[in-house]
Amino acid sequence: MATATTQHGDRRVSPVFVGILAVTAVAGWATWTGFAAQPGVAVFLFVTAAWIVSLCLHEYAHARTALHSGDITVGAKGYLTLNPLKYTHALLSIVLPVVFLLLNGIGLPGGAVFIERDRIRGRWRHSLISAAGPLTNVLFAAVCTAPFWLHALDGVPRDFRYALAFLALLQVTAAILNFLPVPGLDGYGVLEPWLSYQVKRQVEPFAPFGLLFVFALLWVPSVNQVFFDVVYAILDGLGVEPVPRYCGEALYRFWQDTPEGCLISP
Repeated sequence: MATATTQHGDRRVSPVFVGILAVTAVAGWATWTGFAAQPGVAVFLFVTAAWIVSLCLHEYAHARTALHSGDITVGAKGYLTLNPLKYTHALLSIVLPVVFLLLNGIGLPGGAVFIERDRIRGRWRHSLISAAGPLTNVLFAAVCTAPFWLHALDGVPRDFRYALAFLALLQVTAAILNFLPVPGLDGYGVLEPWLSYQVKRQVEPFAPFGLLFVFALLWVPSVNQVFFDVVYAILDGLGVEPVPRYCGEALYRFWQDTPEGCLISP
């Protein structure tokens, strides 16, 4: 009987992902140079495209780690091409996080790629596969905030600095939410291999509702405030002050009135 293998073509970067990268680059250039007549439009395109890139990398990290852990089927499924259309839950992985970004300015975690866990041996490998995705968000946040914590902002245009600050906020929120030990999220996936069979059986029915549970909790004002207090504390520690991240979100929502202070060079 034939077995699934990963061919070279299964790892070729998808033109869809290349197109998303191109939009990110052009919008980033327009944000940097002030080319767009409406700066908010450029910031919106840059942050949204970069956010989708991070979602693709998040899912790719799961798949790539699974490949090296024993699941050789991920290539044939298209998970290694970085094509968001190949994910098992494109709606949850891409569409819903983007919608939540537009509505609330929060980096909502998406649905994971389908991994054939029975092909993988060792609890550490299972945990690492789950952790790989949110660790990508952590790395993305480190890159976005590097100009801030390296004190290398001289020469960085105001709007681009604001866009980076807001993008960093999204990555931090995504990492925190993904690492929550809630069934259906990556944080629970990290812990699951170490739980007893009885506990896993009891928790399994709640897994499809974990993301909805988190979504509902974030609408509770007290929980929302605590959550963002943690997010802001992390960003403060990385040198991203309140004004850049506030103005970044304000510029992103170009369809709303942008505060005057965010349109005047500091």
